[in-house]
Amino acid sequence: MAEVPHLTLCCAAALLIPFPATSSRAQSIAAPWGGYGHDAQHSGISEVASQPLRRVLWRTPVDLAPRYSGTALLAHYGSPLITRLNTVIVPVKTGATDGFRVEARDAADGSLKWMLPTDYSLPSHGWLPSYNIALTPKNRLYYPGAGGTVYYRDAPDLTNPPPNSTGQLAFYGLTNYQAAPATYNSNVKINTPITADRYGNIFFGFQVSGATTPALQSGIARIAEDGTGSWISASAAALDAGIVKVALNCAPALSNDHRTLYIGVSRGNYSGGYLVALDSRTLAPVSKVRLKDVLHAGDDALLFDDGTASPTVGPDGDVYYGVFESSFYANHLRGWMLHYDKTLAVTKTAGAFGWDDTASIVPAYLVPSYQGASSYLLLCKYNNYAGAGGDGINKLAVLDPNDTMADPATGATVMKEILAIAGPTPDSEFPDVPGAVREWCINIAAVDPFTRSAIVHSEDGKIYRWDFASNTLLQTLTLTAGIGEAYTPTVVGVDGTVYVIANALLFAIGR
Repeated sequence: MAEVPHLTLCCAAALLIPFPATSSRAQSIAAPWGGYGHDAQHSGISEVASQPLRRVLWRTPVDLAPRYSGTALLAHYGSPLITRLNTVIVPVKTGATDGFRVEARDAADGSLKWMLPTDYSLPSHGWLPSYNIALTPKNRLYYPGAGGTVYYRDAPDLTNPPPNSTGQLAFYGLTNYQAAPATYNSNVKINTPITADRYGNIFFGFQVSGATTPALQSGIARIAEDGTGSWISASAAALDAGIVKVALNCAPALSNDHRTLYIGVSRGNYSGGYLVALDSRTLAPVSKVRLKDVLHAGDDALLFDDGTASPTVGPDGDVYYGVFESSFYANHLRGWMLHYDKTLAVTKTAGAFGWDDTASIVPAYLVPSYQGASSYLLLCKYNNYAGAGGDGINKLAVLDPNDTMADPATGATVMKEILAIAGPTPDSEFPDVPGAVREWCINIAAVDPFTRSAIVHSEDGKIYRWDFASNTLLQTLTLTAGIGEAYTPTVVGVDGTVYVIANALLFAIGR
């Protein structure tokens, strides 16, 4: 198989590299950028206008020992978080193959406010999984620890935590962990980002590789705001004994009323599975849907541990989840963006790309040319990999989830393209493929309603503003020389500063 969706990167510095600070002041917003995709629905929508992409304000490593595979960096990195008071909290990989810490930096100049080590270790993997943290509405920071435990820190904007503002929790009981920490550390690993609901409860997937007391199985955990833990196995969530794990890197999503939790579960790496819906208060199974290929409806779509696709919940409650095609190269390694109603009982039209992608929500009024009936659209990556049978014209697309078209590549009925834009940089790896361009490197894009645009990153080492009104890449800023990279998110801070990860560095960008 050709390198599964090829990604790129370049050399990382190990020290903070400061640049002149922005003069913008932080704004008060209803919700900060509290986790992967901004919120529990993974909308990717910013609550403030993003600053112009004029210059790098500061940058800092998110990986102190990046490991390259030839000309590629196949490592996913966790999303930075932004508090209401404009502290940037960054997950950082510290070792060559494992080890993480959490850093808090002042958004104005990137100066370090505090740093916390962690004892977290990664589950088994191919590409480096992401280490993701979460911020609750009450400004409590949660970050994964060893043995499936979670640490917390209150008042993360303060350099020194107040008394009794830190601690460790275990969804299976901290006394159980303390009775056999070595056993739990070896056998239980958090394997997804943490998602927080509006009440301060958190959810995540975990992977079990050996015996524990009490006996745990890989599944989904909930820790309530008061520290009470509960869990359900992945097989029980799907009501299928063949299901063995939660999909690696799959951030749980919550319905708009926060009562239903959505997450992908699988039979193992490169295998089929389900999207399951659970009661967010009890983790009791509510519904499920077997993930199916669009071209070959009788075949299971595949879930890859190398990806980061996570469910997105639309404003109307519909659920979107990216998967891989059932037969390699049948869809040029693009996968599908599967689409269901909120009950998962109704399968709707899919998008033509789903590999390692989480759809962002684009309110329809942001696209002046749109004349359809949908109240919102979806922003998806739309790469068409030359090395996998595609034309190499790697695009971004805004799709209508309620209208259809025939996919030019496969003839499948898919969501209608409303806007599409190709990457601007020729791909030197495919000089004989006319029009081949470097691919887009986002797993979820930040959407800015105030400028009718999205912030997107390419493996050409540049960040772009995609303007929906003109369908052009209105602003461009070079960050690195470009390299094949695993996909990462873009983020907008409370003062409009834009954050993007490129070549193992977090860049703060603005005016």
